[in-house]
Amino acid sequence: MIRVLHAVGGMDRGGIETWLMHVLRRIDRRRLHMDFLVHTQRPCAYDHEIRDLGARIFACPHPHRPWRYFLDLDRVLREHGPYDVVHSHLHRFSGLVLRAARRRRVPVRIAHSHVAGVDRGAGPIRRQYLQLAEAWLRANATVGLACSVQAAEDLFGEGWRGDPRWRVLFYGIDLAPFSVAPARERVRAELGLGPDAVVLGHAGRFVPQKNHAFLLEIMAAARRIDTRVRPLLVGDGPLRPEMERRAAELGLEAVFTGSRSDVPRLMLGAMDAFVFPSRFEGLGLVLIEAQAAGLPVIATDTIPAEATVAREAVQRLSLADSAEMWARAALAAPRPDRGRCLAAVTASSFNLAANIDRLLANYESGRGVFTQ
Repeated sequence: MIRVLHAVGGMDRGGIETWLMHVLRRIDRRRLHMDFLVHTQRPCAYDHEIRDLGARIFACPHPHRPWRYFLDLDRVLREHGPYDVVHSHLHRFSGLVLRAARRRRVPVRIAHSHVAGVDRGAGPIRRQYLQLAEAWLRANATVGLACSVQAAEDLFGEGWRGDPRWRVLFYGIDLAPFSVAPARERVRAELGLGPDAVVLGHAGRFVPQKNHAFLLEIMAAARRIDTRVRPLLVGDGPLRPEMERRAAELGLEAVFTGSRSDVPRLMLGAMDAFVFPSRFEGLGLVLIEAQAAGLPVIATDTIPAEATVAREAVQRLSLADSAEMWARAALAAPRPDRGRCLAAVTASSFNLAANIDRLLANYESGRGVFTQ
């Protein structure tokens, strides 16, 4: 059995966490065991299911105190190991995690890049930290994975292809929930949406990266064009109360669902189009889900090109374009053929079965061989 410790901020619903749960649900647990190291002591959305599936969660809640964090992590590795793999999803902070893993002679030490552009415009103190973190990452990682070419360039540098350790591994998603559409009237009724509403949807954490303030401007512009428009915003996060107030100020009859486990059902049963004006993304896994649901997708043009799988479904716009331009694009976008869109995603690298096979190959690549 391969024993893996994943280092993440917390197992709430988000792109990284959802992918890890897809993997945990589908693995052969006689072949692979997964545990999770998190930066929080509060309960997270997936904690109960993780434990039900036989995995463990270890809290290491002091990332802003690196020495304390290092000692806590070392204790986890010493008391609950040995691990064959430490797989860190903490971007540049992975350097410290993998340094601790190397000290405990973990043979496979993976830095995984899930984002691009997060450190643009960093100040001088931040830049010093980034330089140290990058040096530790390069010295201690045996493998580097990235969810897109942009994410690889962000963490491993523009010349990443010249180092055989660095490679792209697309996320895999479970496509079973997209195979049968639910009763549209029932789903909309549960959400308080009428059958004639034009529902513009979004799913994502309420954090600055997702650009909810501009999203609401788009929704308000769309409602001025068509009074039937109803925004459907799925997710939770620190900015949600502020965005709820802003939606009320704009006169939007928006539905805020909070964190949901049935995003495919809401996409298939309630949404007419999906709007995604993120400032930056490593990939944007929810875009793949929206395409699997056969939704017209209006997304930022800086999001990695790999996120476009069903080309008939996706239109890209710039954040320099006006909210009205985004609104008109969302309202005018034709509904793509859902069967073709789902087939395109099924045949792509985002298919979960193929994704798990490639992930296991990375885990097995240096197993049992400790590299100093």
